Amino acid sequence: MKTRSLYRNIIILVAFVGVFSLCWVSCSEETLDYNHPDVDLFVKQLKAGKYSTEGPDGLNTMPKFSKDDISELLKYAEDLSAIPSFPLAPVSYSAGGKLRLGECILWTVESIRLGQNASMGCKMVRTNADNYEGIYFLSDEEVIDAAARYRRWWENRKYPKTVWTIDPCYDEPLCGSGYMWW
Repeated sequence: MKTRSLYRNIIILVAFVGVFSLCWVSCSEETLDYNHPDVDLFVKQLKAGKYSTEGPDGLNTMPKFSKDDISELLKYAEDLSAIPSFPLAPVSYSAGGKLRLGECILWTVESIRLGQNASMGCKMVRTNADNYEGIYFLSDEEVIDAAARYRRWWENRKYPKTVWTIDPCYDEPLCGSGYMWW
């Protein structure tokens, strides 16, 4: 009789620990707030291939980053880590080539700057590109150069544009670079 009671208590204890463990794992997963996203969490999820934020329409979509997030985003612009996916139209993957975190982050910054998607994919091409083929995609060194151009562009936002502003590239981070978003 005592043995059966002991087994029953062990089974209850194991069930309790199992349920508690499942709850702990599901409750400890960090979710990204679509309307007020955290840049570090967004990058962490992209690198792990676990990004899955739904927009108001119920689709997996880009979170609503704003100009206030650009400084944080630019911290990752030179990270050339390959990521498994990015929340864009499938054309960004079908053209071939690996998705680089930093290049997709630059796409995010450009989209904030424009107020709309910068392009259908998060890969920059050379300005002489005839189409969206891999031969026109930027090399790692060119992506690093583009990141430096975006950083310089953003740093210059600290100074207001005046009638004496001479810089023709004041509002165009890729101006004169030979790179563009397709």
